[in-house]
Amino acid sequence: MSPAKFLGLRTTIYLVPDMDAAKSWYSNVFGTVPYFDEPFYIGFNIGGYELGLQPQQTENPKVPSVLSYWGVEDIRAVYDRMISAGARPHEEPTNVGGELMVATVYDPWDNVVGLIYNPEFKLPED
Repeated sequence: MSPAKFLGLRTTIYLVPDMDAAKSWYSNVFGTVPYFDEPFYIGFNIGGYELGLQPQQTENPKVPSVLSYWGVEDIRAVYDRMISAGARPHEEPTNVGGELMVATVYDPWDNVVGLIYNPEFKLPED
């Protein structure tokens, strides 16, 4: 049986206290507008990669300030394989709208590793 395949980095998220100001700033510096814009998440396609903004929930210092998600085809299989390999659960695979699924685990050194299944997000063709 072959292991579930990793597809590469998909999303980097920045936590921000003011979503409107952050949307304006990131639109300006990256020269693009969001393809997804909701109060709970703003997503930009930056050269085929996702830059996401989420509201900062507390005023405590942010640790970590950036969470990256690795694209996978079968999020449950990859999540279970990582747990079997010594990772600890952080967030079980969760549907966050449509077919989009996310999950996170702590690696053995307490880093949070994100997984994402997003059939709608496509890399640009060469």
